[in-house]
Amino acid sequence: MDQSIVNLAYLAAAILFILDLKWMAHPRTAVRGNRAGAIGMLIAVIATLLSPEWQKYGGDGIGWSYVAIGLAVGAAIGAFAALRVKMTAMPELVGLFNGFGGAASVLVAAAAIVEAVSTDFATIESPGQMKVATVLSALIGSVTLFGSYVAVGKLAEFLAVKWKLYTWQKAIKYGFNAILIASAGYYAFANDFGPWTLLSVACAVTMAVVLVQKKDSFPGGNALKLIAFVGSLVMAVLVVMNAGDSSVIGPENQDMFWALVAVAGLLGVCLTFTIGGADMPVVIALLNSYSGLAAAATGFVINNNVLIISGALVGASGIILTKIMCKAMNRSLANVMFATMGPTADTPDADEVYKSVKSTSADEVAMMLETAERVCIVPGYGMAVAQAQHAVHDLAGLLAEKFGAEVEYAVHPVAGRMPGHMNVLLAEANVPYEELKEMDDANSTMNTVDVCIVVGANDVVNPVARTDPTSPIAGMPIIDVDKARTVIVIKRSLSPGFAGIPNPLFSMDNTLMFFADAKKAFVEIIAAVKEG
Repeated sequence: MDQSIVNLAYLAAAILFILDLKWMAHPRTAVRGNRAGAIGMLIAVIATLLSPEWQKYGGDGIGWSYVAIGLAVGAAIGAFAALRVKMTAMPELVGLFNGFGGAASVLVAAAAIVEAVSTDFATIESPGQMKVATVLSALIGSVTLFGSYVAVGKLAEFLAVKWKLYTWQKAIKYGFNAILIASAGYYAFANDFGPWTLLSVACAVTMAVVLVQKKDSFPGGNALKLIAFVGSLVMAVLVVMNAGDSSVIGPENQDMFWALVAVAGLLGVCLTFTIGGADMPVVIALLNSYSGLAAAATGFVINNNVLIISGALVGASGIILTKIMCKAMNRSLANVMFATMGPTADTPDADEVYKSVKSTSADEVAMMLETAERVCIVPGYGMAVAQAQHAVHDLAGLLAEKFGAEVEYAVHPVAGRMPGHMNVLLAEANVPYEELKEMDDANSTMNTVDVCIVVGANDVVNPVARTDPTSPIAGMPIIDVDKARTVIVIKRSLSPGFAGIPNPLFSMDNTLMFFADAKKAFVEIIAAVKEG
């Protein structure tokens, strides 16, 4: 295919990517946007495989066999993920895909270095661009890869936890460490024990030690994070300065390149390992941005315009989403990355806060709902864990049909474990988009709500964010459910949320606690309402 036609195909793909982002911003057009993005990527892949540049590598037929293998493996993973993943595991899947993007960028950068070993550097087009882009691709890609692994591990609760692990959790946790150590050992014995090889091995061993810690904070953690950050920058500069200082890029540059990948990987582990569960939505958005930036850098490595465009779109949208998430928690990105959210010396004792908690039953809740004109449902991660979204929608439909109640949903931006987690769950249950209210809109009319049902949410409805300036979540925008006439909180226990602090909402005069699994609770309430 002529290069001009390839460029036109890339332009069409880029337009589809932009439309994808636009349409994904609204639930009614989200499916259309998803399809547009998939079609755009298909066009980009086909155009690349038919481009003159690719013919240099695939013309002998060997390249096509590799492409076929890659397509088969990728399609199998994608199909399995789409068909089998649970909605509660969607954040882990997003984090995993971010990691795959980072790994791909590292491998492409490594391939560029390997090719340059046997190439006269003077014949490389735009050598300065190639050196800088390769270094950025490796640096950002490695941070994304290892940071995403830690994010997935913390979301799946097999990293930085004290409790006993399931067999599959042990297999992943210790299996990853075993692969890390084995790879470092093989690399060490396959190469001379030079300074860069030893640095790579030291970083791999350090990562393995950090990843088996049972707490997300450990002595020297901040110092190690600083060392990894400075070391990554120093290695990046060294690789750029030394690559091609002679007419041929020597093998030593490969060792320096892998040392850069190792130090950047340690940085990714250290940055993400110390971040608490409450901040995982922000981390997922940030890692998504990293994967886009790594892809854009990779586009400059191989001179692929569509990769540059798509990577820039992902990187920019991820940064914007990260900023929105930080604003929703009233915290700076630096605070999320380097501070730890949790109870302080001023945090009140849970037993004292919960001494006046009142519990309720399905029959009592049904009686209150019979006379309620306005009902507000606030979803949280507990709804996701219990897969209660369909039961929640069934109750809302029953109340509207039987009593003519006005039912709406108040969704907090950081509820759940990834951006838009609650919106996706409710959309899966066919909840009309018009019934979803953003936090500010819901708060403006909360004092007119007769019954507010909180489903597994905790920190995002904790009134101390508004009343206690010493609280770890002070100033964080919340849904003001305490202003409703009656509040029903459905939780399995009085356990704290991700912030680790008690919630005085649970013991307020207008609050009743329904202790049960969310799905089971809604099924019982529906049965009680039907029985009258």
